[in-house]
Amino acid sequence: MIFRKQGSSIKKSTSLSREQLIDIYGLNSYEFTQKNKEEIFICSKSKDLDLIELDQLLQTVGWSRRPIRRVKRALDFSILVVGLWRHDNKFPRLVGFARCTGDGILEATVWDVAINPVYQGLGLGKELMKYILKELKNIGISKVTLFADAEVVTFYKRQGWILEPRGTKCAFWYAN
Repeated sequence: MIFRKQGSSIKKSTSLSREQLIDIYGLNSYEFTQKNKEEIFICSKSKDLDLIELDQLLQTVGWSRRPIRRVKRALDFSILVVGLWRHDNKFPRLVGFARCTGDGILEATVWDVAINPVYQGLGLGKELMKYILKELKNIGISKVTLFADAEVVTFYKRQGWILEPRGTKCAFWYAN
């Protein structure tokens, strides 16, 4: 279940049939849209990422280019990799991404959260983080650490993350 503040512009969508959703994005995908908009977004941990498209996304948010081989290795060693897609029947577009590392049992760390600047401020980052936390909770992880740049710490604080004592780089979330 996803809880939203009053006035949220995000709503669960069922534009795609269950079969289409699973066929394109895999099991446990989450489809949603913005109220009064036609764009469909999907969070998926199953759909394969195109590493070139991921590199382009990360560059659009201002990150320096990373060697593709190293990115692939980092993804291979992650316990959860999530893409956020703007659905298109012919060519879904990757507009968001995050990954998690950890022991896979007790604790995890969220890394590399990115939303294409064109889609920032629309609530997509919140939905991506809710999806990640739900998936981590489903595998029994009860403590999640997140490292974030200082300019986005307030984004996580507004979602209920507990900041480290200096409140500048790191946040914690605990499953209830």
